[in-house]
Amino acid sequence: MSGPATVRSGAAGAGLLLVVAAGAWVWLVSRWGGMPATTGTMGLGLAAFLAAWTLMMAAMMLPATAPVAALYARTITGHRTSRMAVFTVAYLLVWAAAGLPAYALAAGLGRVARLPPAAGTAVAAAVFAISGLYQLTPLKDRCLAKCRSPIGLMLRYASYPRSSRDLRAGAHHGAFCLGCCWSLMLLLAAFGVMNLWAMLILAAMITAEKLAPLGRLVARAVGTASLVLAVAVIWVPALAPGLTRSGMTGM
Repeated sequence: MSGPATVRSGAAGAGLLLVVAAGAWVWLVSRWGGMPATTGTMGLGLAAFLAAWTLMMAAMMLPATAPVAALYARTITGHRTSRMAVFTVAYLLVWAAAGLPAYALAAGLGRVARLPPAAGTAVAAAVFAISGLYQLTPLKDRCLAKCRSPIGLMLRYASYPRSSRDLRAGAHHGAFCLGCCWSLMLLLAAFGVMNLWAMLILAAMITAEKLAPLGRLVARAVGTASLVLAVAVIWVPALAPGLTRSGMTGM
């Protein structure tokens, strides 16, 4: 494969993910923009919740994953568009599967939000603390390292049988991204599941963690900030509008 062709294939791979992410953001803003920050299933059944959750993950995760997709696209030949589509779908299926425990958690937190404010504040403090502590663990560092330096993953993916390579590669990388970022998604429980401002900020943090030169420091700074919020929310419940009925609008 020639150099220019390799660059073009990589750009096409990244472009596919960015187009999907842009479409997801457009849908989210048009469907949920202006709604108050809420926790719970938003009145959605499991299937509808999983569809909305997967679109949320596409919007928030795919921009930061585009460079990995570009690198992977350079390793494949023939039918690049369809193969990158399989890679992307497999990646999103991992996050869709994560929507199952997210639905159960959302249903439980929806009940908490209807309890006296002190209960919501206590749960919010726990959410911030769990997220912050995980951000500082070696497991977080390991998963983030795979997302930041995926060359070793590319060598592994090259060993997969061609018939299942794109599906397995997308799912494998999705699993590392899930291990890296689930703690940030947990913060949506406190800020509101469809709080679009929170989604934008978290998406920016995820992108910075994965792509910025000091991304590992960003991850630790976010963890520290979450631990600070775990204490601060006790005195300022409005920091967790999704659990304390503070009425913050999504966008």
